[in-house]
Amino acid sequence: MNRRRRVTIVHKANVLTVSDGLFRSAVRDMAREYPGISINEMYIDAAVMDMVRRPQDFDVIVTTNLYGDILSDIAAYVTGSIGLAPSANMGDSKAMFEPVHGAAFDIAGKGIANPTATILCVSWMLRWWGEKTGDTKYMSAGDAVEKAVIETLSEGVKLTPDLGGNAKAEEFTEEILRRLG
Repeated sequence: MNRRRRVTIVHKANVLTVSDGLFRSAVRDMAREYPGISINEMYIDAAVMDMVRRPQDFDVIVTTNLYGDILSDIAAYVTGSIGLAPSANMGDSKAMFEPVHGAAFDIAGKGIANPTATILCVSWMLRWWGEKTGDTKYMSAGDAVEKAVIETLSEGVKLTPDLGGNAKAEEFTEEILRRLG
C-alpha cells in the first residue's frame, strides 16, 4: 500500500497447471481484498525478459520461491551489482531478510564484498518491525539507514570494487555509519 500499488503475479500456470495454478488462484483471491491495488500477471519467462528490458514497469512481484530467486538475481544484475539487492520473505507474523547474493568464494576473506544488500536488509527489517508493532522509531531508523546507503552510493567516493571503486567493505560500512551519526 505504501508503494505504487501495482502487483505482478509471476507464475507458469500454463504449464504447471496444478501447483502454479493453485498459487495464482490464491493470489487472485487475496487481491480481491485490496481493490485499490492494480494486479497483472506474467509467465516467468516473460517476466525475466521484461525485468531486463523494462525494470521500471515492476513494483511489487508476488511469486513462488524458485521464480523469486531467479528474478531477484536478474534484478540485482540490472541495478549494476548483485551486492546491491536485498530480499525479504514476509508473512503475517514472521519475516526473513537476506541479501540476494549467495556465497562469493572467489572474494572470501578479502574484505571487498559489497555490504549494501545486507545493510538494506537491516533497513527493511527495521521498517517491517515498526509497521508490525506500530513503533514509528523503528520505521524512522529503517528510513535513516536506507538514506545513508543511498547518499553513500550517490556520492560515489566510497564504493566497493564491484561498483568501480576501491573501498573495502569495512570502509563502505564506516561511511554509512558516519552518515547515521
